[in-house]
Formats: sequence, structure tokens, C-alpha cells
Amino acid sequence: MPWKESSVMEERLRFVARLLEGERMSDVCREFGIS
Repeated sequence: MPWKESSVMEERLRFVARLLEGERMSDVCREFGIS
């Protein structure tokens, strides 16, 4: 599977969208590598 290139802004939007969908902050942070 090839790598998908994404910008910082795209990653931020994806992060916020998942939180707004109701996912838990700790789960989303873990997947995004945020401690």
C-alpha cells in the first residue's frame, strides 16, 4: 500500500473531525501520536 501524502492542515482537520464525530480524545491522540 503506497503512502498517502497529506499536509499539516489536512491532518488537523481529520483530527478535529474525529473528535466532533464523538471519538474519545485519548483514542484519537494515541492514533495521531500525540502524548
